[in-house]
Amino acid sequence: MSAGIFTTAVLTQDLAAKSYAGMLTRLMPNGMAPLFVLTSMLAAETAVQIEHGFFTKTMLFPNLVCSGAGQTLADTTFTVASTANVLPGMIMRVEATGENVIINTIVSSTQLTVTRAVGSTPAQAIAALGALYQVGSAYEEGSVRPNALIINPVRITNLTQIFRNTWAISDTIRATQVIAGETNVAESRTDCAAFHAADIEKGLLFGQKSSGIRNGQPFRTMDGHLAIVGNITYYPSSYSSPNISPAGSTTNYTQLEGFVDPCFNQTTDPKVANERLMLVGGTARKVINQIGRLNGTYTIVQRETSFGMKFTAFQTSRGNFNMVEHPLLNSNPTWAKYAFVVDLSTFRVAYLGDRKTQNKEFNTDGMEANDNGIDAVGGTLTTELTTVIKNPPANAVITNLTAGAAG
Repeated sequence: MSAGIFTTAVLTQDLAAKSYAGMLTRLMPNGMAPLFVLTSMLAAETAVQIEHGFFTKTMLFPNLVCSGAGQTLADTTFTVASTANVLPGMIMRVEATGENVIINTIVSSTQLTVTRAVGSTPAQAIAALGALYQVGSAYEEGSVRPNALIINPVRITNLTQIFRNTWAISDTIRATQVIAGETNVAESRTDCAAFHAADIEKGLLFGQKSSGIRNGQPFRTMDGHLAIVGNITYYPSSYSSPNISPAGSTTNYTQLEGFVDPCFNQTTDPKVANERLMLVGGTARKVINQIGRLNGTYTIVQRETSFGMKFTAFQTSRGNFNMVEHPLLNSNPTWAKYAFVVDLSTFRVAYLGDRKTQNKEFNTDGMEANDNGIDAVGGTLTTELTTVIKNPPANAVITNLTAGAAG
C-alpha cells in the first residue's frame, strides 16, 4: 500500500516493462568481410586419409655457376658449383661476356668439358662465380640421340586437423524466456557456430603441422598459410626463398613492391597470373593507404562534402592486389599489422571424406541422441580438414606494417 502520488520510487522491482532492445548486440572485430572470409572464398576438395597432399613439378631452367677460381679464356674444362640438370649439347651463355659455349661431356658433379666461342662472341676469361644460363641446344647431323632430362616431382603433404566446438545448456535454461535475443538454444547455437568458424579460419592462417598423442589418442594439427609460405621444406630447389617479409618502422612504396614482387615469379593459372587477394588487418590497411596518399598528388575540390582517400586495391609494375580487411586480424594489435597475400587459384581446403562440419545434437526436439539422461540440451560441430597450397611462392606474408612513408 502506498499513500500519496504513486511514483517510480515505490514501483515494485521488475513490475515495469523492460526498456530493452529486442535483440542482443553482438560486438566483434570490424572489417570488410565475415569472420570466415577466407574459408568462404576457397574451393574445396576431398581428402581420403589423414595425410593429404600432392606432387608438384617446377619447370627447369638449367644454369651453371663457376667456381671461385673462375676460368681462363683457354679453359675447356669448367669447374662449377653443380652440373645438375645440364646435358651434352646444351648451349650456355656466359652472362658477363656474352660468349656461348656448348657442353661436350659431364665429367663429374662439379666438372664438365665445353667447346668455347660457339658463335660470334670470342672466348674471354670468366670471373669467379660467373653465371652461365642455357640459351638452347644444338646437335650435329646424324647425331646419336641425347640423354633424357626429366622433372622429378616433389611430394608435399599436410595433415588433417579436427576442429570441435560444443554448445550446452541445462533444460531449465532452455525453457526460460529471456528479455533480449532469441531463445537460449538459438543464441547458444549461434555462439558455437561463430567460435567454430573463427577456429577454422585462424587455423588456415596460423596453423603449424604436428603429429602425436593427446589424451591417449592420435592427435594432428595442420600447416596454415603462414607456415607453408614460410617453410623452406615446401620449396623445390628451383623455387625462390620463402616470401615472408617483416616491415620496418616505416614502409614506402618501393619497399612494399619488393615485399610482394616474388609472388609473380611462378604461376599455375595463367588467367589470374598477375592478380592476388590481400587479407589485411586494420593497421596494415591504413599503412598501405598512407603509402598511396604520400606517393601521389590529389586536390580537395571546393563545395565537396567529404575528403580523404580510401584504397581497396593497389597495383605494382607486375600485378594487382585486391585488399580485404579481415576482422580476425583486428582481434589484437599484432595481427592488425599483418598482410596475407593469397593466390586463390592455388589455395584449397581439403575435407576428410564427409567430415565437412557435421552437427550432432543431443536431447533437442527431433533428435534421437540422448546424452546419458543428462538434464540438458546441446550439440557439437565437428570439422576435419587440411590446408592445401599448391604454389607457395605465389603467396606472401608481410608482418609489422606500422607506418607509411613516401618513396
